[in-house]
Amino acid sequence: MTAIRQEKLSDFDAREALLDRAYGPSRFTKTSQRLREDRLAAAGLSFVATDKGQIIGSVRLWDVCAGPGKAALLLGPLAVAPEHRSKGLGGRLMKHAIAAARMRGHGAILLVGDAPYYQRFGFSTQKTGSLWMPGAYEQHRLLGIELQAGALDGARGLIGATGRLAPKPDLHELVAAAQRAVKSPTSRAA
Repeated sequence: MTAIRQEKLSDFDAREALLDRAYGPSRFTKTSQRLREDRLAAAGLSFVATDKGQIIGSVRLWDVCAGPGKAALLLGPLAVAPEHRSKGLGGRLMKHAIAAARMRGHGAILLVGDAPYYQRFGFSTQKTGSLWMPGAYEQHRLLGIELQAGALDGARGLIGATGRLAPKPDLHELVAAAQRAVKSPTSRAA
């Protein structure tokens, strides 16, 4: 039985492995990734799909601005394990994420994707024509949906990252951990 639940910190490795399988190394070169780097996903808006305890799908939403003074979310990546595609799981993840964002009071969601797929969830280019991304992308793939009427009215300008920065690891602790890992029990001073 497939279930969708809130992502947990312990899901990190499995989610990253899923994204690697779904998108390969090119996922790190996408313009949307520039907006996610060094950031935490929007509070309460990271979800995974599981089957028999294994993560088989993932979707996250990120805080961005849709030009100056226009708060929005950026959806992505949406990923489903190759062997579970074409079974409606991506659609279920999308509906879950959109509903959760609406319940949390967010006004709009943006994404870069294929219009024929995302139109069925209400996404369009209707209010994204005056927005642009910080890097290479195809304008006709920049889509948006308003969760609150008028949330994207007048949206114009660069889509920028906002929200919470990811905590930086303590460099001293990383060095100490690496030193402990390479020390063998026989080389320790008595």
